[in-house]
Amino acid sequence: MNEILKPAALVVPWAVLVSATLGGPASAAPYEVAVLQGMDKVTARVSTIEAPVGEVVKFGTLEIIARHCDKRPPEETPESASFLDIWEVRQGEAAVSLFRGWMYASSPALSALEHPVYDVWVLDCRKTSSKAPSTSEGAASR
Repeated sequence: MNEILKPAALVVPWAVLVSATLGGPASAAPYEVAVLQGMDKVTARVSTIEAPVGEVVKFGTLEIIARHCDKRPPEETPESASFLDIWEVRQGEAAVSLFRGWMYASSPALSALEHPVYDVWVLDCRKTSSKAPSTSEGAASR
């Protein structure tokens, strides 16, 4: 019985060795700006939001912080993903955490923000913002 298990036990390490030797898939590279899209369901207004990693951007009553943004290299299957923290901040009330986790551009429903008024999803990751720093937050806010 032990002789039958020995060859099977060698299959996994061999597969790992071959994958590492042949150069498995390239890893995603970190980027500085998460490009998000937000929709106000009441007005049906869709806005593109550039969220520099580590900075707070506003969209309506939401405050969004992109903690990390990864994008696969061009030779791989396209995918952008961002780790986001999203809070709702209303005047005179404590901030309420609505979402914390990874959002994927290719599968927005996989890990979505559930809110009665707003939808937010990831579009892309960029090295730098395409907008001037002074207008970045103003364009993203309501």
